[in-house]
Amino acid sequence: MFPLELLAPARNADIGIAAVDCGADAVYIAAGKFGARKDAGNDLADVARLCAYAHRFGVRIFLTVNTILSDEELEEAHALMLEAQQAGVDAFIIRDLRLCAFPDIRVPLHASTQCAIRDAESARRYEAAGCTRIVLERQLSLEEIRRIRESVRCEIECFVHGALCVGYSGECRLSEFLDGRSADRGACIQACRSLYDLVDADGRVLVRNKALLSLKDFNLKARLEDLAEAGVCSFKIEGRLKNASYVKNVVRDYSLALDALVSRYPDRYCRASWGEVSGGFEPDADKTFNRGYTELFLDGRRGRWSSMDAPKSMGEAVGTVRQLRREASRGMQFTVQPLRRGLELHNGDGFAIATADGVTGFRGDVCEGLQVRCKDVPDLREGMTLYRNINTAFEKALETQACRREIPVSLSVRVHGKYVLELRARTQDGRELCSPFHADVETAQNRERAEAMLREQLSKRSGVYRFSVDELVVETAGGSLPLLSASTINSLRRLVAEDLDGFSAAGYPGRAADSSSLRCGKPSRGNPAAEDTLQPNPLQPAAEPDELLRSKYCIRYELGLCPRWQGAAPTGPLFLVNNGRRLALSFDCQACEMSVSAAA
Repeated sequence: MFPLELLAPARNADIGIAAVDCGADAVYIAAGKFGARKDAGNDLADVARLCAYAHRFGVRIFLTVNTILSDEELEEAHALMLEAQQAGVDAFIIRDLRLCAFPDIRVPLHASTQCAIRDAESARRYEAAGCTRIVLERQLSLEEIRRIRESVRCEIECFVHGALCVGYSGECRLSEFLDGRSADRGACIQACRSLYDLVDADGRVLVRNKALLSLKDFNLKARLEDLAEAGVCSFKIEGRLKNASYVKNVVRDYSLALDALVSRYPDRYCRASWGEVSGGFEPDADKTFNRGYTELFLDGRRGRWSSMDAPKSMGEAVGTVRQLRREASRGMQFTVQPLRRGLELHNGDGFAIATADGVTGFRGDVCEGLQVRCKDVPDLREGMTLYRNINTAFEKALETQACRREIPVSLSVRVHGKYVLELRARTQDGRELCSPFHADVETAQNRERAEAMLREQLSKRSGVYRFSVDELVVETAGGSLPLLSASTINSLRRLVAEDLDGFSAAGYPGRAADSSSLRCGKPSRGNPAAEDTLQPNPLQPAAEPDELLRSKYCIRYELGLCPRWQGAAPTGPLFLVNNGRRLALSFDCQACEMSVSAAA
């Protein structure tokens, strides 16, 4: 049985708990330092709180320690890991391989996507260094993922949803070059979302004021089966800076998709944690922050990946603007011609339009039917496509219609001796206990009614447990039952729940209970004499001199200027210009890659 893991981001412990409730099998979060998202740090007490909640469902918590470390920071990072290990974290996501040298770090180590693993050779090296899981580069094809899977025994994790870096992960120096803030230290300024002019060697402006390096967001929900068949065990959602509504919506969406995959192949796959999710909202990833979606290079083919016209969230296209009227004292009003039937607009909905300067957003103050009244938006014109990036009704549903995650518990009830009730409980995760209770009460005159009461009250919820009575056996003379009140039976059920809380979960689905057994191939750890372990990032590919990033993404292809695939005439040297800063573009057509460098 191959366990499939949905790995969710958490900016803080409360968002992590919400992700668990919505169906995550694992959550990644940062401590106060050394995470690649500087603004997403947490106190270890909160991390411990998240671990305690998650472990009830067999959900694992991964801590990010994935910045490049200075020599002076190494021991501080080691101390942090020891404290986090004590707090209950189940793995560390690392970048600096010197962290593999500490023998007292006993939980698994995962090689971060910042390690730029995009071929079999680098995958094998990180596995040999002691990493039990590798997080692959996002700009890979299925075929490349399969080749890497075949080359190693460790686990494979892939991103499936969220924002995309334009450059290969871990190799982008653009932020540091432009502003002095390093993505390697968790301080990326997202320079790829900035506006640039594209100019040629003669200074002619070919494209003006566009986010030429901005990519659409990743969405591989329809490709989970392909990834699982390729050997991916963990499906990762990007977004440690995202809010709770984003995380809940996307996690629920992908959790349902994984459930459907498991139900199609019940003998092949299982989920990597326990519990069943019920209730809540109807997820819809189109209603959550996105720049449009792409599957990028998964099929090994180049496509239109750019969001250069809308580097911010546009939301879902809802219709076109009609019957626009402007009134000096009342702002403006217009009618939406919907793209589909059943469109409902709500007071306070957020809208967006694409303009020459990027994205212009505004609030619909009063929405009646398909009419919108709001403050004047000078750029709005009839015929424009209207997007909705805040759906107030959906946001309210996310906030108020909470998902409930529970562990199914099967109860077997036996009545024997002089009214002794014996409750045998077995949880979905394999915990078993037997709890006898003495019922020194009168005999029920109506056995059918007493049995119905017993079944009804025992088959309820207590804490995170959802009970069901599978068997009721009566061994007393005449088959009589004790006369128990509903409150007494409820107390018995709650006591069983408390007893279950005292038992540890029986490992994880498809895995042994001992987390050390997750180290596929048992790579050696704690070998200070190993030269490649002591050097920071010795396996990281060295960038060309002055190269700031390299990518599968190509501006020439996006603009129809590609000589290889589109038969375009040679353009000569091209440059990006932003506030007087010039960046040189280079194109390796044989490798089908573009690079950005500091211009001379």
